[in-house]
Amino acid sequence: MIAFIDDHRGAHGVEPICKVLPIAPSTYHAHVAKRRDPAKRSARARQDGALKIEVRRVFDQNFSVYGVRKVWRQLKREGFDVARCTVSRLMRDMGLQGVIRGKPVKTTISDKAAPCPLDHVNRQFKAPRPNVLWLSDFTYVATWTGFVYVAFVIDAYARRIVGWRASRTAHAGFVLDALEQALHDRRPSIAAGSQPIRLYQIHRTPGRTGAHRQHTACRSRATLLRHAGTTRQAA
Repeated sequence: MIAFIDDHRGAHGVEPICKVLPIAPSTYHAHVAKRRDPAKRSARARQDGALKIEVRRVFDQNFSVYGVRKVWRQLKREGFDVARCTVSRLMRDMGLQGVIRGKPVKTTISDKAAPCPLDHVNRQFKAPRPNVLWLSDFTYVATWTGFVYVAFVIDAYARRIVGWRASRTAHAGFVLDALEQALHDRRPSIAAGSQPIRLYQIHRTPGRTGAHRQHTACRSRATLLRHAGTTRQAA
């Protein structure tokens, strides 16, 4: 907002702009005064300004590959009494990021052309009793030997994991295996005239991998649940 006022104050004035934006004119003038005279800034702001110069120096001297941990350790070796969280905050403010070894892992490749699955529960993840609403999701965990994908099914009533599986690859099969475990452990019974278990994904991101594949698996499994309910009723 400060930059916006700087750009348009000549045409509209400071006070009219502040009436529209959620900022008081005194706040803007205080920022301008501190910018013109650094001595008026707070002690933390002055310290951050000095540390940003040193963080930038260490980052540039090491070919712009150092991350937070290495920049922090280098500053400690040089005698700077600074916390790691402070280095992380300053690097984030300056847009500095170290080089990460290996290829970045993408669990979902967004596909804007694909239809977005509907939110059937309206973000209300509540259930009146167990085995009425289950939620599924999967994520990845970094290990020393590589990434491991973990799928899990949560009972919305108990707020607990009722089924889970781990896999080295993100395929739809291990998501279904987590659901199979939940069905085997819970063995939900469907009374005559009642609705089968509703199973929904937590993500609703359309894509060619990840959540889109997961939605397809859940949707097909919901069909099997309805079939299982009909079989139990007939029995």
